[in-house]
Amino acid sequence: MQMTEDSLRRAWHQLAAGSDLLDDAMLPAIGTSRDQYERLMGDPGGLFLVLDAEGTVRGYRSPYQEIFATQDLDEVLYLAAEEAVRHLAEYIAARSPGHGPVSNLVTGQTQMLDRIKPVWGRRFRSGGMDATQSAQPCGRDPLERLAWVAHTWRDQDPYTHLEFFRGEGISAERIALLYGADPEQTAAGTRLSDLRSTDDPGRDHWESDWETFSFGQAGDWVFLMYHDTPSGTGGDSAALTRLGVAETVRLSACAAKAVYTFAYTRDGRLVDDGRGGLELIWYDRGRTPYYRGGRLDFLNQAIRRAELDHPELTSTFALYFHALDDALGLQLPQRDIQEGTVRAARWARGDAGRG
Repeated sequence: MQMTEDSLRRAWHQLAAGSDLLDDAMLPAIGTSRDQYERLMGDPGGLFLVLDAEGTVRGYRSPYQEIFATQDLDEVLYLAAEEAVRHLAEYIAARSPGHGPVSNLVTGQTQMLDRIKPVWGRRFRSGGMDATQSAQPCGRDPLERLAWVAHTWRDQDPYTHLEFFRGEGISAERIALLYGADPEQTAAGTRLSDLRSTDDPGRDHWESDWETFSFGQAGDWVFLMYHDTPSGTGGDSAALTRLGVAETVRLSACAAKAVYTFAYTRDGRLVDDGRGGLELIWYDRGRTPYYRGGRLDFLNQAIRRAELDHPELTSTFALYFHALDDALGLQLPQRDIQEGTVRAARWARGDAGRG
């Protein structure tokens, strides 16, 4: 049966009548166009439902951010309930003695959805659009492989750009040369500490680091870290494919503008559900950041596992980076980077800018 606004409101009323948690909860505003968002919702962030003539419901968190589309009534009710318990969990968690909103928020949402419908609690735990996903508890230090870098990276330390490459038989040295590394230093196995030892006395490492970059391999991935590249260099998808690269992940930080971006490429194509650039600041604890049921839903699921496994992590960036480690196996060698023993080189050209 095709969904209508009347059938949706009746279904919500019936659901709310059967749950004390939804007694005072309103169904999100419903419109016929995303252009009505600002008039009906005010500030961006709240859930707005757009119902079209074919009975498809699309959810928006701003006039430009569509987060789901479905013709399934149960899915709409679930997503509306998820929004309702989010507000209730925020209220309760903020008033929980000895804990606070961060540690209690996601577990609180889970418990409330369990009370409404156990299958909805399982769906929320999975982070996906059904309740079939399951994973073993993490059982390890969430900061040990990648997330250790999340805090300082917000200030572009150790580098502004973190790039990762995966493929059969790929070489860190060949990728470094493609990006513009000095061939002699690359061949010699130069380390970051070697480059710093040749700096002029009194010159700050931060200044010289703009002229260098670091690279290596950790796990299945080759990594490059840099602040800027010489003009005309860099890894276009065709050149990377020739080197055997099948997947790339690019993370960039611009502290001055509070812009932090994520891009995942597979087989030369950007995995983005048609949304273009993806900013990490879209992620809000307890809310899946990517299109529900889309090509990045595996990251939604990994993020939810991180939230539930590690409520002690107060940084959303640390949670996000741990999810990238969990979902994709991304790693960075902490000791090598901090002690300067990571491979490094200067750019072959001298025209690297300061971004």
